[in-house]
Amino acid sequence: MKLVIATRNPNKLEEIRAIFQINSLEIIDLRSYPELAPTEEDGATFEENAIKKAREAALATGEWVLADDSGLAVEALHGEPGVFSARYAGEPSDYRANNAKLLDALAGQTTRAAVFHCVIALSSPDGTARTVQGICRGTITNTPSGTRGFGYDPLFVPEGNTRTFAQLDAEHKNAISHRAVALRLAISEWATLLDNTGSL
Repeated sequence: MKLVIATRNPNKLEEIRAIFQINSLEIIDLRSYPELAPTEEDGATFEENAIKKAREAALATGEWVLADDSGLAVEALHGEPGVFSARYAGEPSDYRANNAKLLDALAGQTTRAAVFHCVIALSSPDGTARTVQGICRGTITNTPSGTRGFGYDPLFVPEGNTRTFAQLDAEHKNAISHRAVALRLAISEWATLLDNTGSL
C-alpha cells in the first residue's frame, strides 16, 4: 500500500520514515506530485492545519495521506510562535531567521519554558480524516547549539536532557520528540487499518 506524507521537507520525511514503520507501506512524499500546489495553512490550530493538509492531498492524489502540523509554543510569549512556527520570521520559511527572531523576543526573559506540539492527521482517499497528538516539554536556550535536526532544534532542550534536539543523535531524538510521540500513537491506532487498507 502507498502512503503519501504531505510534506516536501526531506528532513521531516526522514524522521517520519524512521519511526512510522509498517511493513506493507510504501512511503513517499509530495515531491512525487510536483503538480500539486502547497496547502494554505490558515487554520487556527495545529489540528485544523494537519487535517486540511491530509484531506487536500488525499483528494488530489487518490491515496491515503499522512500529514502533520507541528510547532513551538513558548510560555513567556503567550504560546507564540504556535501555528506560525514555520514562518515566524516571514515567508519564505527560514530556520535561522526564525531562531534569531525567537531569541530576540526572549531577550531578558528568565522564564524560557516551551512545548513542542505535533498533530498527525490520516486521511483516506475520500477525505475522511482522524488525528492523534504528541507533545514534548522543554526550555529554550540563550544561543543555538548543535548541527542536527531542523527548525527550532538548535534552541530546544527537551525535559530531562542537557543538550538541544540539534545535539542529540537521531535515535535519541526519535525516542522522545513530539513527532515521535504522535507517530507511535498513530501506529498503535492505525497500523491494522493501514495494513488491511480498510476505511476510517
